[in-house]
Amino acid sequence: MLLSLGGLGASAVAMAGTAPPPCRNGKASPAPCCERRSAPPPCHRSARGPSPCLQLQPAPVRTHQPINWLNPTTWPVLPVPEIAVGPNSGTTIGLIPTILHTNSANQITRIIAPDFTHNPYFGWGVDARIFEYPSLNTQWSIVAGLQQRVQSYFDALWETGLLRESRWSTSIEAVYDRSGTPRFYGFGNNSLRINQTNYTRQQMWVRAKIGWNITHAWQLAYTFEARKVKVTAGSLPHIPSITQRFVDLLGIGTTHELLNRVSLIYDTRNNIVIPTSGMDVVVYGGVASRNVSIDDSLFTEAGADGRFYWSPTHSLTVATHFDIRYEPTTHHVPFWGLSSLGGDASTIGGSQPLRGYGTSRFYDRNAFVFNLELRQTVLSLNTLSTHILIQVTPFFDTGRVFHHYSTLPLSHLHNVFGIGFRGIAPPSVVGYVDVGMGSEGVAVFTGINYPF
Repeated sequence: MLLSLGGLGASAVAMAGTAPPPCRNGKASPAPCCERRSAPPPCHRSARGPSPCLQLQPAPVRTHQPINWLNPTTWPVLPVPEIAVGPNSGTTIGLIPTILHTNSANQITRIIAPDFTHNPYFGWGVDARIFEYPSLNTQWSIVAGLQQRVQSYFDALWETGLLRESRWSTSIEAVYDRSGTPRFYGFGNNSLRINQTNYTRQQMWVRAKIGWNITHAWQLAYTFEARKVKVTAGSLPHIPSITQRFVDLLGIGTTHELLNRVSLIYDTRNNIVIPTSGMDVVVYGGVASRNVSIDDSLFTEAGADGRFYWSPTHSLTVATHFDIRYEPTTHHVPFWGLSSLGGDASTIGGSQPLRGYGTSRFYDRNAFVFNLELRQTVLSLNTLSTHILIQVTPFFDTGRVFHHYSTLPLSHLHNVFGIGFRGIAPPSVVGYVDVGMGSEGVAVFTGINYPF
């Protein structure tokens, strides 16, 4: 998302964050939109009485306005200035000519958002993006980009069965990503900032997930992921390379990973993009191997992730999240395959949000995190052919990584306090700027979708 977001551009262009990895954080992290469902429906889950998300009702239908070049809200293409910020990637500036398609209820059905950018680390870049919302039950997107030095990416995602009104839900995602921003500081909850290193990560992966909808709330899901990761020397100035400081680190070079995961999911959220009530609880276990033989395993995993939403008033939603992940067995596991904390997005089985630190700041076998947000809507307006909500969100993050099962997860926690600003275009788009303060200073994140 952009710091200069205005009106709908705020939410639409949030889709145009910086580089790619886990969710294009955009959600741009090592696997970021992976297991998060991010479909459009507006308050579609109301199994228990009337929906409390009154603020999500669509704006009144308005007649088509002729183009007035003195009024940007009527332009067919909106040129939105871009300022994308991340503690690892630095500041990227650019321009995003954004095209929005809306339906008769003024809800976004398609976003086309190419951009032209410049980053002090990687030079000039160009990105192409299309986000399609053909129905409340299905969505797809294709995003690709290239920069002058080091970085390039491609991400194609298709999801259907999001409403769980049929027996099966399915998602398929294919990603290529070459990023020069990742950091590694060593292992453990007390890894030192002075040991910061940089590396270049090139990864390709395909993920398929199929869920059996036992009931509207209960789902049994199987996830298969094939991944190839290549870690080489870093390219950022004034930061030592991982190949210099951690010469014998497992994970440098090329590693293949095949992951099989089974999840039991209980989901009563009234909306899977902009929830205001209900919960989403996932209990999972999996095994990752170097090839099709389970005997050649890298690690096993077991964990739980819970997200809870409550709206005491129509304009305030209290959102909480916890995640705990264990790796009971490891066999020459690469460092990037361990549990990690840091960054602004929660991914099942992946890095968890700790918004005072960069993505995957802390690594170890096991990890725990707790997050709290007070999502207060302060403004509601109709602009740029759609309905926009503005939220101010104080938040608190706390968590730790640990090596031994006997370690108490609630001791020696890293605490982060912060404030978030959200631009929301119901039912399908959330853009944000989050500013967090941790023990190592202030970190700023921009992107799309809620952190959890």
